[in-house]
Amino acid sequence: MTFSDLAPRRKLPARYAGLVMPLVLSIMMTFIISLIATLIGVGASPHLVAIWMKAWALSWVVAYPTLLAVLPVVRRIVALLVETET
Repeated sequence: MTFSDLAPRRKLPARYAGLVMPLVLSIMMTFIISLIATLIGVGASPHLVAIWMKAWALSWVVAYPTLLAVLPVVRRIVALLVETET
């Protein structure tokens, strides 16, 4: 089974890419970073998963709107630093 087998057959219209990309990015990044921070903070505790999920939920609630707000600025900075293809 491949990833394309798991993907839904219908896709969102392209106009939603600006919301979906930061959504996926914020979920993945906060999931990983909150796990690392939780492991450092509490160690391999029996309550690790519960503490981690609380930390992840809070960090995602902050990360997603932050990504939406800063993404236009990041795009401008990248455009200043990276040569465009002609």
